[in-house]
Amino acid sequence: MLELYQAEGCPHSETVRETMTDLGLSYVVHNPRRPGNEGDEVLNEQVQAEMEAVAGEDQIPFLVDHQHGETLLGSDDVVDYLEDRYAGSRRE
Repeated sequence: MLELYQAEGCPHSETVRETMTDLGLSYVVHNPRRPGNEGDEVLNEQVQAEMEAVAGEDQIPFLVDHQHGETLLGSDDVVDYLEDRYAGSRRE
């Protein structure tokens, strides 16, 4: 199972979602906060706390790949991982 901690309206999160869609991946999305001009507004304190506990910091997008025991922070690293891990399985 793939879990994505992200924010609607965040361009970095959008990049990850588009990559996951392009790869045909199913995932669970969590929206701990909403980005804003003067800082992020926490929408769900419990999900925010869970993300920080697993990630070790407060950064989105954050991906948890339970099947492969991987966690990744930041859109570039997440996209690279998804393409490396899942693009090949799509062609087989």
